[in-house]
Amino acid sequence: MQASTLLLYVIAASAVMITPGPAMLLALNNGASHGMRVAGFGMAGAMLSDLLLIAAVGCGLGALLQASEQLFSVVKWVGAVYLLYLAWVLWRAPSGALQRSTVSAGATGRSAFLRALFVGLSNPKGLLFFSAFLPQFIRPEQPVAEQYLVLAITSAAIDGLMMAVYAYGGRHAMRRFSARTMQWINRSCAGMLAALAVGLSLYRRSDLR
Repeated sequence: MQASTLLLYVIAASAVMITPGPAMLLALNNGASHGMRVAGFGMAGAMLSDLLLIAAVGCGLGALLQASEQLFSVVKWVGAVYLLYLAWVLWRAPSGALQRSTVSAGATGRSAFLRALFVGLSNPKGLLFFSAFLPQFIRPEQPVAEQYLVLAITSAAIDGLMMAVYAYGGRHAMRRFSARTMQWINRSCAGMLAALAVGLSLYRRSDLR
C-alpha cells in the first residue's frame, strides 16, 4: 500500500472515529468510574472488534449483511437492545467508584473487555461502514489481503488512540469533579447511549448507499 493512500486513510478514519460513538462513551465512562487500567481492557475489546469486523469485510460478510434483510435486522436489534441495557447500567451506576473498583480490577477489566467487544460486533453500522469505506482505499492490482491487514491494524490503532483520549479525560474529570458531577457525567453517557440505540433501531441498510 502506498504511503499517500495510507495517510489519506488515517485522516479520513480519524475524522470518523473521533465522534462520540458507543466505544468512545464506554472509554470515557470506564476512565471516570474505574481508572485507566480497566479502561485499557475496554479499549482492547473495542480494538479487537475493529480487527474482526474488517476481517469479516475482507471475507465478504459485509456484503452478506448488506444483502440479507433478516440478518441485518437481527444484528441491528441485538445491538440496539444491548446499548439500551448499557444505558440502564450507567444510569444506575454509583458515582465516585474509582477507588472501590480498583480492588476488583481484574474482574471489572474482563467485563469491560467483553462489553466493548460485544458493542462493536453487535453494531451492523460498523460492518456496513467498513464495507463501504475500506474498498475505496484498496488497490486491486496489489495483494488485497495485505492491504486489508494494514488497514485493520491502522484502524485499531486510531480507535485506541481516540479512546485513550476519552478515557484520560474521564479520569481527569473524576479527580477534579464532585460525586454529584460524576453522576451527571454517568447519566449523560447513559442518555447518549440510549439515543444511539434509538438511532440504530431506525438505521436502514440503504443509509450508506
